[in-house]
Amino acid sequence: MEIKKIQNDSELTMSISGRLDTNAAPKLIADIDESLVEGVKSFVLDMAECDYVASSGLRAILGAQKKMNALQGTMVVKNVVSDVMEVFEMTGFADILNFE
Repeated sequence: MEIKKIQNDSELTMSISGRLDTNAAPKLIADIDESLVEGVKSFVLDMAECDYVASSGLRAILGAQKKMNALQGTMVVKNVVSDVMEVFEMTGFADILNFE
């Protein structure tokens, strides 16, 4: 998995490519913890090139949502491929997260 970050003032965009599995989730969690700090009011998770999400990846994404809630900011997940969107829908995450 590869993560690219772009910061524009108070908006942070993270793009994920590859598999968000058990091996990759700790890296995403560490990047989220490091990047979502005071002053970030909008977080965009671009999953256009992410073709697989395991339960550990779902936990990492949920952790990002909780962190943004604590910062009183917003989070949007965008460009989710259909196979990954099925995982979000089957697990109920489609009802918890905001998608574009």
